[in-house]
Parts: sequence; C-alpha cells; structure tokens
Amino acid sequence: MTWLARKVDRRGDPRSLWPTVGAVVMAGLNYGPDRDPLATLAETDRATVSVYARHRDYHDLIKGKLKRAAGRFATRTGSGVKVFVDTAPLMEKPLAEAAGVGWQGKHTNLVSRDFGSWLFLGAILTEAALPPDEREMDHCGNCRACLDICPTDAFPAPYQLDARRCISYLTIEHHGPIPREFRKAMGNRVFGCDDCLAVCPWNKFAQATREAKLAARDDLVAPPLAELASLDDAGFRSRFSGSPIKRIGRDRFIRNVLIAIGNADDKRFTTVAECHLDDASPLVRGAAVWALSRLLAAGDFAALRENHLPPETNDDVREEWTAA
Repeated sequence: MTWLARKVDRRGDPRSLWPTVGAVVMAGLNYGPDRDPLATLAETDRATVSVYARHRDYHDLIKGKLKRAAGRFATRTGSGVKVFVDTAPLMEKPLAEAAGVGWQGKHTNLVSRDFGSWLFLGAILTEAALPPDEREMDHCGNCRACLDICPTDAFPAPYQLDARRCISYLTIEHHGPIPREFRKAMGNRVFGCDDCLAVCPWNKFAQATREAKLAARDDLVAPPLAELASLDDAGFRSRFSGSPIKRIGRDRFIRNVLIAIGNADDKRFTTVAECHLDDASPLVRGAAVWALSRLLAAGDFAALRENHLPPETNDDVREEWTAA
C-alpha cells in the first residue's frame, strides 16, 4: 500500500460543506494495475472492465482508512474532523493539486510523478489551521497521448472533457440508451474506460498496488460476454456484491454488454442477443435490437422485426427497430 498525504489551504471552498473548516488533508491511494489495462480490448468475445472496478469498491476501503487516521488526529489535537471519499461536492482533484499530490493532466484526471494516473483520492476536513504544502506543477508539456487515444473524441481541448461523449460516463452514469454515434467506439468496454489513463507517459513510474483488497478479481479480468449477458437481477447482485459495478444495476449493465456483443461481429452471439428481445427492461430490449442488427443478415433481421415490432409498446425500442 502506498499513500500520499499533503495539507492544503481552503482553496476549492470546502467551507460550503463545513463553515468552520481550517484545512483539508488530501490523500491518494495507489491502485496501479499489474497488467496492461488495454490488452483486453482486442478480445472481442470478452468484456473490458475499468481497472478501478476490477476489485472491491474503493469508497469503503479508503473511507475506513481515512476515518482511522482522522480519529487519531482528532484525539491528538482536539480538533473536529470529517472524512469524504467522493461523497460530497468537494473538488478533490484541484485540492489534491493544490496539496502537491499531483496535477490535473490534459485528460482532467490527476497525475502523479510517482504513481502515474492510478490514484484514488480522499479528503479529511479539519477545524485545525494547518500550513499548506506547495502545490504540484503541471508536467504534461506538449504531450497529447491522452487526447489522441480517446475513442469518442471526448476532449474538445486540453484540460476540457465533454462528459456526454465519455465512455466512462456513458457506461456508468447515463441512464438511457447509449447514443448510436458512440456505440461502435465503445468496443467491448462494459464498465468505464481507461484509455486516456493507460497511455500517460508518467505511468512509466507507476507501480502495481500493494493493497490486497485492490487486487483484481479473476472473474473481472476479461470475463466472457456470453456469461455476463446471462445474468438476471439476482445473479447480477450476487456476482457484483461489494463491487462498484453493482450500483448501476442489472439493466444498464446488460445494455452495455449487448453493445459489446453487437461490436463483436461474431454470429455465435446471435442466440444470446435474441434471448433479450423479450426482456422486461426496455433498455435491454433496445440494446438487443441494435446488437442483432449488426450480427444478422438483413433478411434475417427483417423477419425478427416483423415479429417483434408490432407488439412493442416502448417508443425507444420501437425506434431501435425502425432505425436498424
């Protein structure tokens, strides 16, 4: 386990969360992978899961560590403390940059000279008045690797991200059907995207995490798409218990899996996709339609449409049939 911890002043105005805060202590936990996170993109019959989601949910892990550290600090100083790990409107990345933990790269994520792009962040707010550390400088230079690799051109300019085009946003936060213009670019990414992080040259200094609870689960490193597509709600909850994947729910996850199946260009997935045409979720049914439109010959798809379109009541799914 490798920790970075720096004190910062009140830049980012955490006083909106706690008016009496005197300082913010920022911490970073290394979650560096032990293998190339982009290698699975070429395995079209399998899924690519973002590195941060291949293990236990980091929120609980880091919050537990920070609470113990904050408790010891409060006991020694008598100052009040509060702990946040992506659980409040706190600008963690700018605060971490101000604290000297790293700098926000052109992909808008934090980069560390010691650990590259692989850092989870957390914050301890305290009433104690602590002197700030020196902020980290930007070391991106003329490099554009993170901008150029983005599959959906989600960076309109360096240091700017259009979340509406970001695969991480689309596969995790977006609730509706994936916009058609981004589906092919998703490839086999079913939860998140690491492309802009993985190509950062500063990763030459990255280290595989030594935190045992952040070791990748074997069943989340290139899991078979057909296996994931078969999950019902109970199976989904059981498989992803304790994982950040669980929070998006079964329907959004199967939507993503079916997009990956459509991109696989493998007719062996036809039966897998067809099984979802009568799914209770319109989100899943619509994704299945799109997948089949890419897997089947035009005549075979037209026959399916003739059977399934007339009784379909959901407008989004009907649009998928007609658009395909």
